[in-house]
Amino acid sequence: AVVSTQSTGVGVKGNPAGFNRGLDCDIIVSEVRDTSHKPDEIYGMIERLSPGSRKLELFGREHNTQNNWLTLGNQLDGVHLEWEDVKTKYFNRYGMALPF
Repeated sequence: AVVSTQSTGVGVKGNPAGFNRGLDCDIIVSEVRDTSHKPDEIYGMIERLSPGSRKLELFGREHNTQNNWLTLGNQLDGVHLEWEDVKTKYFNRYGMALPF
């Protein structure tokens, strides 16, 4: 049997309304996947912690992208932003239109 562990940190900025502390367990048992491929269950757990809020994933890859999450990583294919205010800030900062 192949055994692998991966640590995940969840941070919170401010005091978001509706934050559900202690909602889920802190261990996921799942099949071992490719490098940096998190178990699908982790995204659901984080969504249940803070439903409707913005989420950020650092060091993400294409297979890690999720709807309503901002995923940052040097192995992503292009820039994909969903939130209008973030698109505006990106455009103002880098002075170029986004490819969507």
